[in-house]
Amino acid sequence: MNAPDSIFDADLPLVLLVDDEVRSLESMRRTLEENFQVISASDSDSARALLDLHSIAVILCDQRMPGQDGVDFLKEVRERWPEVVRIVISGYADSQDIISGVNEAGIYQYVLKPWAPRHLLETVQGAVEASRLQQGLRRLDLDLRSGAPALLARRQKKQLQASRIFGFESMVRSPGSTLDSLCEMASRVARYDLSVLLLGESGTGKELMARAIHYASPRLDGPFVVENCAAIPDALLESELFGHKRGAFTGAVEDHVGLFQRAHGGTLFLDEIGETSPSFQVKLLRVLQEGELRPVGSTRSISIDVRVLSATHRNLEDDVREGRFREDLYYRLAGVTLSMPPLRERPGDIVLIAEHMLTAACQELGMPPTRFDKDALQVMLAYPWPGNIREMRNEIARTLAIHGGVMLRACDFSAKLLMGQAGSGASAAASALPATGSLQERLDSIEAMLLREVMLRLRWNKTKAAQELGLSRVGLRAKLRRFGLESTHLPKT
Repeated sequence: MNAPDSIFDADLPLVLLVDDEVRSLESMRRTLEENFQVISASDSDSARALLDLHSIAVILCDQRMPGQDGVDFLKEVRERWPEVVRIVISGYADSQDIISGVNEAGIYQYVLKPWAPRHLLETVQGAVEASRLQQGLRRLDLDLRSGAPALLARRQKKQLQASRIFGFESMVRSPGSTLDSLCEMASRVARYDLSVLLLGESGTGKELMARAIHYASPRLDGPFVVENCAAIPDALLESELFGHKRGAFTGAVEDHVGLFQRAHGGTLFLDEIGETSPSFQVKLLRVLQEGELRPVGSTRSISIDVRVLSATHRNLEDDVREGRFREDLYYRLAGVTLSMPPLRERPGDIVLIAEHMLTAACQELGMPPTRFDKDALQVMLAYPWPGNIREMRNEIARTLAIHGGVMLRACDFSAKLLMGQAGSGASAAASALPATGSLQERLDSIEAMLLREVMLRLRWNKTKAAQELGLSRVGLRAKLRRFGLESTHLPKT
């Protein structure tokens, strides 16, 4: 049995590791013990005893363990020790497990095995900072309620810290970005308990904006809870949001607290709200209008105090006109409507976002710092990014994993980026065709695109390019001049 808290340094955060594999525990301990006080448990029962005995700041729990799995255990931790920041370590990238962990157990971070030491350390450091921030805000609220108005300035300082970590300041953008005016409007709206509907293509950062609104609002001390309405069927969505009683349906072996209740006093973010069915929309509207809900199988209504933010990639006004979305629910959700611009409309932000993501990917993969060469940045600026920020993150991670080094080059990117089109092969060629023009003009467009891709991939080596294309060097130079491509490259070979 571990000794009580008196043996620990009160100035150093205490981290609890829970894993049934001894080697995994030792690896995590070696990574963290220089910066934190670390204790460990091999199962959930031992972990409960330690949580009762010590003031734990952060818990890292393996997802798959004998007996009770990690997510179920962390649900219990959230209920009994809500001040402990919860992290799951898993070797399984199961999307349903991730959704369940984040939503039901309030997971701060989901770290996949094999983890990189530097990434794990920085994740725990972020969790400790979040823990300190939450505790400080909680103490300040108690002081303010007990009649200490002089502490208001200190609370505002804590709000500023929260804003830097989770708020509008954390959204990467260049000076004069098209996102500036949107963030300014969102920051004004955040102060008031209005519903907000976020519109925009997939991957434009709607959840980041919703999180920033929450942490700029008077509800920042409360929970921020996320649900993707397109990820689960209606019947399960109703249970997830409103909760259910044991025996309400087959498989309901215990009471389940819904996300509305878990978000009480805070913010609930409903992503892809446009994918819900009309029957579910009726039930959601009733909850929003009445401020109370009735869990599935229950006869008693429960009052809730939740601010609802929602998002969709669909045009809900069109859906309302065509009868796919209830008009009354639309106006209930769209107290304020904010449209997130796609990445292609933020050209001034692309380089900053790409460099930020490259730094994050290097840390996550445990690789040394890397940078882009000028050709690589030019390719990213020319690409339309139909998948927006999410697509950019995936492309950078893939390129770094395959071609990692001191510098990422244009030729390291996938073919679709090099061709400057949102596709590859025949589909890319088709999308490159001009809307009008003769057959020769359209063929010229495809030829110029292919020449550009080959020259970038071969680092502007004209000898190799001519061999691959079956041309002489003179013929290749003539084509490059004809299509105005000679001046677009930077390094020559």
